[in-house]
Amino acid sequence: MLNVKNEVLVRLYLLAAAVLVVAVVITGRLYQLSVVQAPKWEGKADSLFLKFVDVYADRGNILASDGSLLATSLPFFDVHFDAKAEGLTDDIFAQNIDSLSWLLSTYIDQQYTPGAYKNWLQQLRDADPSTRGIRYVPIAKNLSYTKMQLVKSFPLFRLGRYKGGLIVEQTSRRERPFKLLAQRTIGYVREGALPVGLEGSFDNVLGGLQGKQLMLRVPGDVYIPVNDLAEIEPRSGDDVVTTLDINIQDVAENALLDACKAHDADHGCAIVMEVKTGAIRAIANIGRAREGWWETYNYAVGERVEPGSMFKLASFMAMLEDGHLDDFDQKIPVYGGKVKFYKEELVDAVAHGQDSMTIRDVFAQSSNVGTATMVQQFYGDTRKAAYFVERLRRFGLDRPTEIEIGGEELPLLKSPNDPKTEWSGTTLPWMSIGYEVLLTPLQMLTFYNAVANDGRMMRPYLVERIEHYGTTLKEFRPVVMKRSIAGRKTIGKAKELLLGVVETGTAKNIRPALYSIAGKTGTAQVNYHKFKSSAGIRHQASFCGFFPADNPVYSCIVVISEPKRGGYHGSEAAAPVFRAIADKCYALKTDLHPPVNAAPRGDLKTAQMPSIDAGQGDDLKTALQWLGLDWIGNRDLPDWAVLKARNDSLLVLPRIIQEKTVPSVVGMGLKDAVYLLENRGCRVRVKGVGKVVRQSLAPGTRANGKTTVLLTLQ
Repeated sequence: MLNVKNEVLVRLYLLAAAVLVVAVVITGRLYQLSVVQAPKWEGKADSLFLKFVDVYADRGNILASDGSLLATSLPFFDVHFDAKAEGLTDDIFAQNIDSLSWLLSTYIDQQYTPGAYKNWLQQLRDADPSTRGIRYVPIAKNLSYTKMQLVKSFPLFRLGRYKGGLIVEQTSRRERPFKLLAQRTIGYVREGALPVGLEGSFDNVLGGLQGKQLMLRVPGDVYIPVNDLAEIEPRSGDDVVTTLDINIQDVAENALLDACKAHDADHGCAIVMEVKTGAIRAIANIGRAREGWWETYNYAVGERVEPGSMFKLASFMAMLEDGHLDDFDQKIPVYGGKVKFYKEELVDAVAHGQDSMTIRDVFAQSSNVGTATMVQQFYGDTRKAAYFVERLRRFGLDRPTEIEIGGEELPLLKSPNDPKTEWSGTTLPWMSIGYEVLLTPLQMLTFYNAVANDGRMMRPYLVERIEHYGTTLKEFRPVVMKRSIAGRKTIGKAKELLLGVVETGTAKNIRPALYSIAGKTGTAQVNYHKFKSSAGIRHQASFCGFFPADNPVYSCIVVISEPKRGGYHGSEAAAPVFRAIADKCYALKTDLHPPVNAAPRGDLKTAQMPSIDAGQGDDLKTALQWLGLDWIGNRDLPDWAVLKARNDSLLVLPRIIQEKTVPSVVGMGLKDAVYLLENRGCRVRVKGVGKVVRQSLAPGTRANGKTTVLLTLQ
């Protein structure tokens, strides 16, 4: 029994000893792994860490109405090198490093010699795995597609990602093919800045949907793509097709820039809108910047200012709607261009010294005194003033345009019933001439456009449709804001007044010969209240109107802020810009040109008819019939004939051609002249182009094989 007990105890002791030895070994191994070899295994853990990261989609394009690119994303490529790629052996590396170093020095960065590149690449290869950056080393950035393909053909790199260590990542950069054209309207989306323009307003459309790509973390907390392709492919953004016309936008920007330079202005803007639809064909903004003239701000949409005399159209329309103006030829007092309202003096912009003017001239010559006097007469008490303001609201002047791009300021119309607007006794007369009211240029243009459109107010818009690879996803149609802002009679009278401004009034300097313009000049003082004289007066020059006046196609507004030289009135600074834009639009749109043969054809004068034109009778007959010209005489023309204009008639006379003498070929084309002369044995020399006006040998001279005739053509 004792022996059995001893044997069991021995076995237990042996088992305990074995367990103790194993525990000691495990503890030692744990210490070795967690302390001694910790850096090695931490680096290994880092190299095996994978995660999905977002892959940004290709941003959609912004296009002009004709499909021209206004903004697009161009692909660029960043090239990296993985010196520890799994398939990159020492033999492969050694065989290619010399030629690779030479090519990198020649085509990538010439400030490094091939030897420097070789030493650098060798250091990357030999570095300890825990050293930062050895698996994701930048070789070149922002390469074009052609340059990237060249790099991929280099020795070692041509073996690909796993054997050659080449990592190529595509990036994109927003580019504008037309550079500064419509820069502020196109806008931008930048990190840390408010989104601007179409890029900002349509960011969710242009941006597309992000994808996912598996990335490997390497030492230095840097992630490199595991595969060249994303596991979840991003969906590229949609394209935004705008209403902008490249040609009209270009002339608007250049005309505006030239005016800002010539008048040393602070800034300016110009907008061109299609009358029937409200589509904006051009929107230009120019302002001063450190770099020179630049589109620093969208003044057309975001700058709310007192419009000045352009607003007089609304005042006259209110009086027309209420039946206060019946006869434009009626004379009203203008008090020599000066009048007082509650001890505040109001003066006309240009001294004229007249005691009275017709209502037509008050508008055409932009008389502040005449306009304010009439409005004060008809709406002078509080109740009537409120009705005047209500008329302005019915014209839509209190409504924002709700243009697609952000930054639009709300219009401001004072009201005698609203104490917050600080209505005073002088508010009404000053409001009637465009002060104490705030509108953006686009809001003012929308009102004028409604007048041009027979009273229908259209919402201005900049985007026609959304596309994806040419397929229309969404289309934006014209929107009517108000079906009629005023009666037909009022609209007709308003157009008559606006036409008179260009025909005989303040804008007669821009009256065109081939088409008609209707519009209104504006000259506002921007830096002091109610015409109180002070030093350093600043002005805003403007012109708003439409063309052709009889059948408007485009409306346009031009505003030049703070012109300092060359004149500050609307007729001097802004109206010529309008005319330059209108001329270009008229030239581009052939539908605006009246057909040459629209009117009945009158009798041609002698100088307008062909005369001393000669040739074969059948050819002349064919030409005359095609031109629709009749002639006196026999319907069957002789073999050779000459045309003779006499008064308002065309005669066809025979031309005698003899066999052996030099014929008269004056008036003939070269083909007929050479035919006749060479058939009579003459040699022909020619000078000039056109028809024969002179021949060196007189008709009737005997011809032979040695006779040379010099023909002068013109």
